[in-house]
Amino acid sequence: MATVHSPAPDSPAIKAVILAASREAAPDSPSILLKNLGGRKVIDYVVQNALQVVQPADLFLVVGSDEAEMRAYLGPDYHYIVQPEPRGTGHAVLQLKPLLQDFHGDLLILYGDTPLFRPDSIRGLLNRHRLRQAQLTLLSAVVDRPYPYGRIVRDAQGRIIDIIEAADASPAVHEIRELNLGAYVVRADVIFPALERISPAAPHGDYRFTDCVHALVRSGLLVESYQTCDPDEVQGINNEEDLANAELILQKRLFRPRRPEAEEQVTFGTGGWRAVIGEGFTMNNVRRLCQALANDVIRRGAEARGVLIGYDRRFLSDRAAEVAAEVFAGNNIPVTLLAEDAPTPLVTYATALLNSAYGMVFTASHNPPEWNGLKVFHGDGSLLLDHETRQIEAETNRLTPREVVKLDLDLALQAGVVQRRDFTNEYVDAIESMIDLEAIRKANLNVIVDPMYGVGQLTLGIILTEARCRVTFIHERRNPLFGGRSPAPNLDALQMLITTLREGKYDLGLAMDGDADRIAIIDEQGRYISTNDLLCLVYWYLHEVKGQRGGVVRNLATTHLLDRLAARFGEQSYEVPVGFKHIAAAMVEHDALLGGESSGGLTVRGHILGKDGIFACALVVEMLARTGKHISQMQEEVWNLTGRLYTAEENLPATPDMRVIIPQRLRESSITHIGPYPVVQVSYLDGIKILLENDNWALLRFSGTEPVLRLMVEADTPAKAQELIDWLKQFCAQ
Repeated sequence: MATVHSPAPDSPAIKAVILAASREAAPDSPSILLKNLGGRKVIDYVVQNALQVVQPADLFLVVGSDEAEMRAYLGPDYHYIVQPEPRGTGHAVLQLKPLLQDFHGDLLILYGDTPLFRPDSIRGLLNRHRLRQAQLTLLSAVVDRPYPYGRIVRDAQGRIIDIIEAADASPAVHEIRELNLGAYVVRADVIFPALERISPAAPHGDYRFTDCVHALVRSGLLVESYQTCDPDEVQGINNEEDLANAELILQKRLFRPRRPEAEEQVTFGTGGWRAVIGEGFTMNNVRRLCQALANDVIRRGAEARGVLIGYDRRFLSDRAAEVAAEVFAGNNIPVTLLAEDAPTPLVTYATALLNSAYGMVFTASHNPPEWNGLKVFHGDGSLLLDHETRQIEAETNRLTPREVVKLDLDLALQAGVVQRRDFTNEYVDAIESMIDLEAIRKANLNVIVDPMYGVGQLTLGIILTEARCRVTFIHERRNPLFGGRSPAPNLDALQMLITTLREGKYDLGLAMDGDADRIAIIDEQGRYISTNDLLCLVYWYLHEVKGQRGGVVRNLATTHLLDRLAARFGEQSYEVPVGFKHIAAAMVEHDALLGGESSGGLTVRGHILGKDGIFACALVVEMLARTGKHISQMQEEVWNLTGRLYTAEENLPATPDMRVIIPQRLRESSITHIGPYPVVQVSYLDGIKILLENDNWALLRFSGTEPVLRLMVEADTPAKAQELIDWLKQFCAQ
């Protein structure tokens, strides 16, 4: 059933009619309207478009022989008018006259077999009709394909003077590319008299709605149009082939990059909700999302556990945290609000410490400065899983600002329902309990750290200082613009760290992203160590030096060298989809020792169920101290165990068409080789991963947060890795 979007109370009078009986060009339409399309029925999309401008009580459906089936599916909220026999669209609209003869407002008329009109097109149609004060306004499109639709005929001044159906069109008229799509807004007191005057059309004697357009023009009345620029809206549903085409169109729309403010939609990605500040990331959306979370807490009866709210150094993060606290307080849910900006892993730790109903932190992690967002955690500190975020999304997007319950922060603080608290000491103590501080103190290490203007400086600074390291920080002050770049610790962003390390003869360089849950390291020679290599180093250190046992969990975009290392240790390696929530869940399931991803996140058994850049930095420092070796030396030892694999990665701009066509082509092509290299297996766990011999692989995966297609490969040599990337690019370009 379609969701109701009620019009504003002061909207001009309007009613809607959906022609859901047989049309002259499609006698089998009634059965088509109740067929599945994109997880719903065809008719649902048309009803939803109508309900954005009318109340259910003002929606009329003209039905035919399938009246009972239509009523049973759509329910009793609407008016059903039976067209006794299929005598055309004009005759169908005329069936409403007895019910609406005293109505003098506008009628929105939609055909039941046109489910692909965008809501914006319907709103644009209605808006133009009212602003132009037209008697009838129709939806049109200019297309290149010769669809069998009516052609719109205009005079020399561009005014509409007629609609000529395809069956009646001369060759010259067939050349007209502006089509009538079958959606209208019309004055009710104008259309009924006009329909009564039209004559039946040959050969079936149908009364066509379009025939009244010429009559209105002859009477001196204004006929206007609103033109859609989306060619996909032209697709109607008259047969199974049309239905299949519509399914592909809906898939493309699902993946079409949208400006977050378009419909005030809140959408979760692999790492929480993120949106552009002032567009999707607004205080209204923060309130609605927190109300949805509060509703879930209340339904579970978990109010007494309260929620914990943190925030990073991004613009508006602190304000958003206060706004969120007001919503939970308004719902009688106790709030622990962090006293100052803090790393995401600290919030994860504190959530688990308190066993909160939810923990959350306002951050957009490593996204560009103009973004912000929210990460939400279970009471054990793990991120919400996909099915849970979908439920929260759905409830958020149903809520209106008026449905949000809130309590002003000053009153909430006075009442004690919101309390500010600092967990820095507890979090630092938890990390230090897992780190060999004494070994680090004896090593006399010289370390340089780049927190990238983020929140990692305080906690890591305390740990390294207490471990008697000589520590230098760069980019440690708060800067919501992050120096004009994304706070992502990649090679390009760490050039100042590398240069300063080489000039100062440091033992190690460390970097964290904006919310301090990702790590990057620079070795003593100033070389950037990839996260894939770092994960192998950490796993080797934990297993072989510290004597800890257990498998390793990685996502499918992370190096298979971890698999080789686990096999050498007699352990298992587990592959999961992208998203640290999947890594954390698998670590619990398999009691794994280490979980990590190639994008820079890791955690170990016994620590939090989320990635932690602070802990990872401390662990790497301990690794140097206990082994007495440089990173480069340990790396050679690991490579002696695993051999070498080389990665390559490239991002391609992704269109909605690509998201449908490329996976479909890969599935249909039954690839046996990539160039000369035989394919061992194809995995569809997350994206499409093509497994080759000797732990080589190629991955195509569409980003969940950006309009890009990520191409990632791992191969025996750099040349082979580039060869695989080139093959993927060529395949995508076909």
